[in-house]
Amino acid sequence: MLSKVAERMYWFSRYIERAENTARMVGVYDNLLFDLPRAINISWFNLVVINSSEDVFNARYTVQDEKNVVKLLLADSTNPNSMASSLQMARENVRTSRDVLPLPLWELINELCMYVAEHIRDGINRTNRHGFLDTVIKACQQINGLLADNMSKDAAWQFIRLGRNLERADMASRILDAGITAQLNTTDIEQDIDPSQIIWGNVLRSCDGAMNYRRTMRVTVEGTKVCDFLLHDKHFPRSISFCAEQIETAVSLLPTCDIGEIEKLKALLAQDNHELDESLSDYLNELQLSFANLHQEFGQCWFALE
Repeated sequence: MLSKVAERMYWFSRYIERAENTARMVGVYDNLLFDLPRAINISWFNLVVINSSEDVFNARYTVQDEKNVVKLLLADSTNPNSMASSLQMARENVRTSRDVLPLPLWELINELCMYVAEHIRDGINRTNRHGFLDTVIKACQQINGLLADNMSKDAAWQFIRLGRNLERADMASRILDAGITAQLNTTDIEQDIDPSQIIWGNVLRSCDGAMNYRRTMRVTVEGTKVCDFLLHDKHFPRSISFCAEQIETAVSLLPTCDIGEIEKLKALLAQDNHELDESLSDYLNELQLSFANLHQEFGQCWFALE
């Protein structure tokens, strides 16, 4: 396989996963702010921080309000990490690699991009936001389902697997970090109800993991248990440990290459759980640095120009 084709498969899957996760985050954050007591003021700008897009936001907007944040994350074509930009880049990678992908995939990604272009105002405005986001999420899942059921599990598939699981693990760490930030912001506020269940329940829903959490943990929603589940569960496809195993398996099935960062990531995931404080945020930052190092090693190993 040509390195440029391998790189397109890797980035295509990352872009699709990024678009889906961005849609999930905006929708769940909308619900979170609606459910929390009014005395708790959590800014929409936290979503910009989660995505490490502060510089991009500040270069384009002056007011850190809901409309500007949602526009940056969903619709801004000048933001390379926006949902619309991610889908356009995924489409371009499919267009230039159609000979190694299932034939119906081009039609699916094309229809999704046209839907987003025609209905993006529904995502920015509150009235139809959830319907719009649900349509995008389902379309991304349809694409992943098509690939899983109709694509040969050859090298092209393994690069898709690499990209999807690396992006998914990175986003899971950012969602957990957002939960910790929200938890810390409510610690000193007196409330008749404990907001922690609302916060961590929405963290689970952002990963589509509420039902799996209840089946696996068999306890009520609690911050430390949610973190343990999303960090270490070996069976839930959106947990970081599951994604790490998928990455390791994909690497083992590709042409031999020394990806030393995998062992470092496994060592990080083997560490004991942290309390719900700044130390856990620091730990999650270490994980995100490990994901960035993995990306660099993949590029040096398989995507470098010959």
